[in-house]
Order: sequence, then structure tokens, then C-alpha cells
Amino acid sequence: MFTDEEFVVLAQKHMDTIFRVAYSWLKNSEDANDVTQDVLLQLYRTDKSFDSDDHIKHWLIRVTINRCKMIFRAPFRRNENIDDYAETLGFEQTEYSELFDAVMKLDKKYRVPLLLFYYDGYSTSDIAELLGISKNTVSTRLFRARDKLKSVLEEEMQYDE
Repeated sequence: MFTDEEFVVLAQKHMDTIFRVAYSWLKNSEDANDVTQDVLLQLYRTDKSFDSDDHIKHWLIRVTINRCKMIFRAPFRRNENIDDYAETLGFEQTEYSELFDAVMKLDKKYRVPLLLFYYDGYSTSDIAELLGISKNTVSTRLFRARDKLKSVLEEEMQYDE
């Protein structure tokens, strides 16, 4: 169990990662906020001992994915307009906004590995373990995601011209 001070430090450090993973699964900021809160509460209540900060992060992502799967199956599940959420992010460059839109249009099975690989820096082996799939499947999904992103972004560039 963590002291209150230790928990606050961990929560502040990992809150964004938890939210990003949840949002990439659920495409709904309210649900992602709920998942983030639930996961952090679970961290606060856990008596599990962790070997390192990486172990904590890995555990948090795994718990987040499991929680998202539960919500994803719920009958009351709702989707929100991605454009509305993207406007709240305030991207520095329009290219970042276009990339975000393109990534969020991908199917969840491509979105999540892409986020974990490029944004959080996980290896394909780590992603395979987190998602409960083979390393080859992760590599294939990353390859297909990059290919799909390339096509979408090239179409948008041609459309803009």
C-alpha cells in the first residue's frame, strides 16, 4: 500500500498515460476519465508490491485495458464526436491535429499498439504482453496501422491541393 504522498506522485506521473490508453480504446473522454479514476483508485487500494516504476506503469496499462474491455461491452456505451475532443487539445501545428484525426479513425486494434509504441515507447514484446497477443501480431498491426495512416494522410494532402 502506498502512502498518500507516494500515491499523489504516481497518480500525477501516470494519469495522462492511463487516459490516453483509455481514450484510444473507448473514443469517449467521459468514459476515459471514469476509467482513469477507477484505475487510480485501484492503484491506491492495491497491496501489490512493485519492483520498479516501469512495473507500476505496466500494471496500470494492463488494468486500464481490462477496465476498457468491460466498459466497451456495456450496453449503455456511447461514442462522442472526435472533432469536439480534438478541439479541446489545442494542437500547436495543424499537422498534429490531422495526424490525431487520422489515428483516431483507425480501428482500435491498430490505434492502441500505435499509441503504446510511438507515444509511450513500449517495445513490440511489451505491447504483446500488455494486450495478450503475439509479438508477430503486434508487428503486423503496427505495419498495417502505418500503411493505413500513410494512405489517409496522402488522401488528405491530395484533397487539400
